[in-house]
Amino acid sequence: MFKNKKTTLILAAIVIIIAAVGAWMLLNNKDNENTQAANDDQNVAQVSTDGGTRSMSQTFYIYDTVVNIKVFGDTVAQKNMDDILHLLEKLDLQLSRTKEGGEVYAVNQAAGKEAVVVSDDTLDVVKQSLKYAVEMNGLFDPTIGPLVDLWNIGSGGEKVPPQADIDKAKALTNYKDVIIDEAAKTVKLAKEGMVLDLGGIGKGYAADRVADYLKAQGLDSAMINLGGSSIIALGTKPDGAQWNIGLQDPDQSRGTQLGTIKITDEVIDASGVYERFFIQDEVRYHHILDPRTGFPSQNGLKSITIMSPNATDADALSTGVFLMGLEEGMQYLESLPEKIEAFFITDDNKIYATPGIRERLQLTDPTYSFGN
Repeated sequence: MFKNKKTTLILAAIVIIIAAVGAWMLLNNKDNENTQAANDDQNVAQVSTDGGTRSMSQTFYIYDTVVNIKVFGDTVAQKNMDDILHLLEKLDLQLSRTKEGGEVYAVNQAAGKEAVVVSDDTLDVVKQSLKYAVEMNGLFDPTIGPLVDLWNIGSGGEKVPPQADIDKAKALTNYKDVIIDEAAKTVKLAKEGMVLDLGGIGKGYAADRVADYLKAQGLDSAMINLGGSSIIALGTKPDGAQWNIGLQDPDQSRGTQLGTIKITDEVIDASGVYERFFIQDEVRYHHILDPRTGFPSQNGLKSITIMSPNATDADALSTGVFLMGLEEGMQYLESLPEKIEAFFITDDNKIYATPGIRERLQLTDPTYSFGN
């Protein structure tokens, strides 16, 4: 009797376990289906009508940031968005210093040893980086990778590195040690331990390539936004109106504004101390590193916003001119042959703008006021 009762209890327990496992598997499959559905939704553009004009918009997560693309036109299709994603993914891999299989990664692995064959895009970005490095006397330096890796700000770095380590990394930072062979399409770093880092120009270059693609497709009204730091307003809105862009408040979290500006067929690129930083002994150490000192710049600036005809220029200038500081940076911009506008925000919340941009800025936060 007891034996039969014991057997019955065991069988009952087995049935309960089987039922529980079955329920768990059913719920797990349901969760997987929901997750897959969500992922599928992210791979499809949203179609809408703005003022009678058809538009498509899609959001991607790439370059460690959120990329928003919105294109107007009756002919815009999902294939255009798929092509843009493929273009961004290809450039992200090619230009990343950390992704295995990428071209810049291969160049860094071969530092001090041999030259590496690269694609036309990578060669173009490296050449332009070196051009900006020469023009800005090394303040923009694409070989700043050893210092970026050492400080690791925004990716775990939360303290000031030892001075000896900074000196070692600084000794490996010199754009003059990048060797290009255009005929062979190769790039070589002269010293072992050098690290090519195109983070100061890569997003701008990618934004320009997206704009070029859309123009080639006959789509000339679009907003290309790479993480809020590189923005291209392609053409005008379909009704001919200008694009109204919100300007980042460097004291607040992303998404808050200090004002707005209207632009047409123009680029906005911003760099500031608010993006990635840590605080030690009441000093803010941000991600904009000065190759001259090996430390984050401490020159009284909170941010700089560059406006130019293309995003590649704006991306590089926003870093180099930030490191120049207010007075030298303003003089440098005024000396350029091409039309570049900018405004600087200082630690005391004053805004200093080039003449062509001052009247276009509409401040909405009373914390800020013009200093010139």
